[in-house]
Amino acid sequence: MKEYNEGDIILCTVRDIVKTTVFVETEDGKKGSIVFSEIAPGRIRNIRDYVVPNKIIACKILHITPDHLFLSLRRVKDKEKKELMELYKKEKSLESVIKKILGEKSSEIIKEIKSKSSLIELFENAKSNPNEFEKYFSKSEIEKLSKIQIDKKEKEKEVKEEFYLTCKEFDGIKRLKLILSSYDNIFYLGSSKFMIRIKSHNLKQAGSQMTQILEDIEKQAKKNKCEFNVKK
Repeated sequence: MKEYNEGDIILCTVRDIVKTTVFVETEDGKKGSIVFSEIAPGRIRNIRDYVVPNKIIACKILHITPDHLFLSLRRVKDKEKKELMELYKKEKSLESVIKKILGEKSSEIIKEIKSKSSLIELFENAKSNPNEFEKYFSKSEIEKLSKIQIDKKEKEKEVKEEFYLTCKEFDGIKRLKLILSSYDNIFYLGSSKFMIRIKSHNLKQAGSQMTQILEDIEKQAKKNKCEFNVKK
């Protein structure tokens, strides 16, 4: 079974809703629950506006016991949810590719791969070390996998984030230009609002780069007595 840590953001399937508790299950069968106060801030009029049985949701692990996970839905940021769902879709796409080639024996192979890593990790590692595929597939199967991967080459994705940056000092405009001068992927939208755009084939890497840029801008804003806020 996969190792979990407090603070991890994971995907779960909603299994049941009983009174004021939502019961979920991870892909590898670990049971978990979310109390209503961790579903959304404020009063919940209709829980089914947020969760319904069989829905895949992104959750944050608050506490772990040997046989149970205590989770939160409301503490997951939109960006974290988006990134995790993108990875989930890619993983399912790779599962579909393997099933198409291996047929009935695919379930056993997929289970074996996932006991050691994700399908995404396997395919990424195989790009630089093709021998990784030989642990699970025959030569003819590898050729078919390679062909499908070429045909379904992942398109470059774009990650966007908007933020506000203002400065009330007498030379405020000069300070703003100084803060943003290092970036060629930031665009002014008007009314002190800016947008960062990052294009990449690796969504996780783009997300990390975005976080780093925002942290650097915030640090420089404080140093230059400017106000910085990320649009929510």
